[in-house]
Amino acid sequence: MPHPFDSGYVAEPFLTLCANYPEASVYPPGQFRLEWGPIFHRGRLDGSARVLVIGQDPAQHETVVRRILVGEAGRRVQGFLAKLGITRSYVFINAYLYSVYGGVKAQTRKAPALIDYRNRWLNALLVGHQVEGVLALGQAANEAWQFWKATPAAQSINVAYAAVTHPTQPESSSKGDKTKLAAATKKLLQSWNVALQTLSPHVHHTDVPTPLVLYGESWGDGDRVAIPESDFPAGLPAWMHEQDGWAKRTGENDLAKRRTITITVPKGIVT
Repeated sequence: MPHPFDSGYVAEPFLTLCANYPEASVYPPGQFRLEWGPIFHRGRLDGSARVLVIGQDPAQHETVVRRILVGEAGRRVQGFLAKLGITRSYVFINAYLYSVYGGVKAQTRKAPALIDYRNRWLNALLVGHQVEGVLALGQAANEAWQFWKATPAAQSINVAYAAVTHPTQPESSSKGDKTKLAAATKKLLQSWNVALQTLSPHVHHTDVPTPLVLYGESWGDGDRVAIPESDFPAGLPAWMHEQDGWAKRTGENDLAKRRTITITVPKGIVT
């Protein structure tokens, strides 16, 4: 059985962008986990993307896989794209190349070198290409878009845009309280429904003709969609494509957790 895969960064300007990325002088180690390296993207870099998704920063699963939004947040966004009829023609980048450690200071967020490098990615994906809609996940992503929109290169780009609540915000904000989780999920899905109605009229070139069906008040069947194998590097084991939980930051204190990612093959894989 053949296994499709992402062949990586094989053409310009992405070869140069990946070879010349900002490091500690732009991303302070006190605010980012530079020790795990930058994670650049997921999806199509060949100009075929019709929807661009801007996320926030990579987590531990992304650190291992070397692609962004491959966990629960990614599967929820795949479901959003599927509602637009987009199953392949998309590309993801993050507001930040490195995993955030603690918080990001305003001075760092507004650093010209950080913004300029990210804008080079946005220029490469948007200028002269056929993206019809842009989706921003959370505040950092929305800010990244606004910085780019203020540039000269952006003035000639007419593309639909929607900013939504980050996919896993309900879990992070509710802290295990089921009532709060249900309320936060309902609010998130209301935000996502507005975004669907904003983007859908502008995404004309779909992969699969799909009538628009909005979300309910909680996650339903089909709202989470598996990430295609073709988005991952070659040879990645199948269980890394599936549920979260196989990669965790572990240790007795914050420093140990920063230094350690424990990978566990799920039950049932090894007998």
